[in-house]
Amino acid sequence: MDTATFLHLLNEEISLTTRSDKKHVIHFPSTKDYYACRSQLKRMKSSHTHLSKVRDLGIIHAFSCTLRADSKLKAISGATVIKEDTRITVHRVLGKKNTVRRAIFAGSQTIPWGVNQIDAPEAWGKSVGQSVRIGVIDTGIDYNHPDLRTSIARGVNLLNRSMLPYDDNGHGTHIAGTIAATGRHTGIVGVAPRAIIHPVKAFDYNGSAYVSDIIAGIDWCVQNDLDVINMSFGMKTYNRSLEQAVMNAYFKGKVIVASSGNDGKRKTVDYPARFPQVVSVGATTRLGKIAPFSNRGKQIDVYAPGERIYSSWLHGKYNELSGTSMATAHVSGVIALMLSIKPSLGPLQIKNILRRCASNLGKRESLRWRPGQINARRALSALK
Repeated sequence: MDTATFLHLLNEEISLTTRSDKKHVIHFPSTKDYYACRSQLKRMKSSHTHLSKVRDLGIIHAFSCTLRADSKLKAISGATVIKEDTRITVHRVLGKKNTVRRAIFAGSQTIPWGVNQIDAPEAWGKSVGQSVRIGVIDTGIDYNHPDLRTSIARGVNLLNRSMLPYDDNGHGTHIAGTIAATGRHTGIVGVAPRAIIHPVKAFDYNGSAYVSDIIAGIDWCVQNDLDVINMSFGMKTYNRSLEQAVMNAYFKGKVIVASSGNDGKRKTVDYPARFPQVVSVGATTRLGKIAPFSNRGKQIDVYAPGERIYSSWLHGKYNELSGTSMATAHVSGVIALMLSIKPSLGPLQIKNILRRCASNLGKRESLRWRPGQINARRALSALK
């Protein structure tokens, strides 16, 4: 393909877009064409101002940008495949409007029930997740929360690269607290209180994102050599680009953890949790039963606490939320405990240990294996 001509046309098409137009992902006919176009793009950006709006999705060898629905580029046969981008949302069960509050046990440290139930405190004598780096692709983080200040490292705001990934929704801050909060004298303690959170803001204040932003987030985590990628969100429909990004991260040795969804479905889970390269997580209640809202099915690898989970919130506050998102955060924390002891563990090894060491949920009705609830103490013991 003639990359210069294509980019001239792309620059012109972007200049004609309006606010109502949607994001698209541009796939190239070959890896060679992608790299040629990427090199040409770098040369042309300074003289073609609209090309600065093109995002390079290196992990899947594609570009993303806003285009008109009837863009002329779509008519160029054989050159590229251009598909409209898809929306994706965080996994959260909406609770009461007045759930935001100060710490229940003011003046004392709080270990949330979920952290206790998975035996994390019993594992802290062996590991607290020291130096394990976790990318939380979500709504950002509250940088000023007292329980998170020592847990946060460099992140990225994919919605506005010139800004820090500040949380304007709360979901990302809640997830980060369950993974790695370090409440010293007051506040809460997460599953892996010495793990490092890298906030990747891909979701807006409504908890909504484009798949291309998720892919860019996965790419950023891989480029920055993070150990674990927490993805507490999902969608119903299969997306080839998302699968490609997940597979490429997996083959680079990244452990990807994703939530199954909150529709109460008995035989299916959302994407990306449905991909076999992902640790797929369902939610349990305080009584150790599968939560009614949790999706379940043969794709689930492990369950974790997800009902009324108490964690950090915006403006230094705390909040109770329910959802498979919250369960996923517990699992990412346990993986951090494991990797701190044995950094050489691969994604498949970790998944197998988590599945094998999970606590039974209810009675075994047959000899067939069923996913259980994650157990930090057992998982660490298995590393011997």
